[in-house]
Amino acid sequence: MIKINLLPYREKEKKENLARQLIIIGATFIIFLAILLSVYFYFIMSIKSLEEDIKKSETELARLTKILGDIEVFKADKKVMEKKLAVIQNLEVNRMAPVQLFEELARLVPTRDVWLEKVVESGSSLRIEGVGRDNISIALFMKNLENSTHVKSVDLVLSKQAEISGVKLQRFVLSCMTKKVQ
Repeated sequence: MIKINLLPYREKEKKENLARQLIIIGATFIIFLAILLSVYFYFIMSIKSLEEDIKKSETELARLTKILGDIEVFKADKKVMEKKLAVIQNLEVNRMAPVQLFEELARLVPTRDVWLEKVVESGSSLRIEGVGRDNISIALFMKNLENSTHVKSVDLVLSKQAEISGVKLQRFVLSCMTKKVQ
């Protein structure tokens, strides 16, 4: 006996093929959605992590800015303190200079020939007014001053004869430049 299949087997295969294709497309679509969701969640987690890092960095920046401000205040205080110390050291170094100058001046005056009436010091200049027995004693006094450790140069400003208590003497004015002695 011969059997003839009257059922449409090609249509059945087409339907099975169509169903298989729909399953493949659906599975591919679900896999694609799963990949998209995982990438989306990965980016969200990365963004949250970066936002936390930014907040930590901003907090650290604020803390460091405060410390930097404190450092700037300390630097300004240090500069002020250094200036004050420099002034104190300068005063300490120059504290004995006038005493030494006048002590040396007293030693340099010829005892019975020259008498000082007025000594004025202003900055590095020294003005000496006095009376001498004669021009030679005044010249000797000027030479002594030039050889001293505190005087740089000596200039005779005025020398004129004056009579004091019946004795003829030479009135003089000297201008000197002093030098710093360490």
